Amino acid sequence: MRVLKKSLRGDEGEISLVTESIDDLWHLKYLIAPGDLVFALTHRKATPSADKLRPEKLERRPVRLGIRVESVEFHTSSSWLRVHGVIEVGQDVSSYHTLNLEPGSDLSIVKRWRPDELARIREAVAEAKRPKVVIALVEEGETAIGVLRQFGVETVSEIRMGGGKGMSGRGGDRRTEFLDEAAKEIARVAASDSKVILAGPGFTKEDLKRRVDAAYPGLAPRIVLCDASAMGVSGFQEVLRRGAIDQILEESRLALETTLLEALLREIATDGRAAYGPAEVRGAAEQGAVETLMVSDEQVRSPEMDRLMRSVSDARGRVVIFSSEFEPGKRLSALGGVAAITRYKIGR
Repeated sequence: MRVLKKSLRGDEGEISLVTESIDDLWHLKYLIAPGDLVFALTHRKATPSADKLRPEKLERRPVRLGIRVESVEFHTSSSWLRVHGVIEVGQDVSSYHTLNLEPGSDLSIVKRWRPDELARIREAVAEAKRPKVVIALVEEGETAIGVLRQFGVETVSEIRMGGGKGMSGRGGDRRTEFLDEAAKEIARVAASDSKVILAGPGFTKEDLKRRVDAAYPGLAPRIVLCDASAMGVSGFQEVLRRGAIDQILEESRLALETTLLEALLREIATDGRAAYGPAEVRGAAEQGAVETLMVSDEQVRSPEMDRLMRSVSDARGRVVIFSSEFEPGKRLSALGGVAAITRYKIGR
């Protein structure tokens, strides 16, 4: 994400941004809220001429519109963020329209900004400068390749192939074919500057690493080996817990969420500096005792949660929004969707 312009008076005003990745669209899902005014380039049918006797086929033309937002929709499987609302500035004022934002979109948001929203923009700008991280899980005959996003790990490729000799139908070594195909796919996903975590049980990952070293020498120095006992989502989460990501990225949003959630659970287990659930956390905030507030993205839109986040920010507490797409956010949801590490132990 790049910030083009920031024009604020106090906590209100306009920020102009350029989205550079799907991660930026995910951030915008939480930066754009109902009631905000969003400007972006879009396409809309031209207004028909009044002096035409016959109906003409109207072309869709690029126009820049200002939409008063009513809803925001984003799915991690897509590369679009849809912002729906009423046109307030531009052609066809008072009509409904949907802005379809994608990587490369230029937009402006006018609103009253919370401190955590401004912090999220700073984080998104910083994240854009860090290298992409690819996680490749491998065991005999199977590999799953994912890209670390700021909302979780996105699975981008899977290969399944039976092991053993003679199974290719040509008398060749099926395992060699599998390793060659896995190495080729990792090299494709990793591109020129990505870091790669190669993980899995047993010795298959070492064999694959040797194949990558031989076939793709430019990629070899960017690979870190890590143990993992599972494949799929569980395997990706295991890699995150083992801290392999921290060898590559000292700060990533997903690593931050994992670390904070584990710290919270330790405090809960020892009846220490923790509060969870809306009522308990609200009570801690009223005492100015919240050091770090953790909120599930499923809860963040409610007026009550908005007031709570502003209250914690005003008391110099930290606010972190958790993605419900991945394990830390799901565990936070099980605690009521909101929790806090407090400055001191709160009596229950």
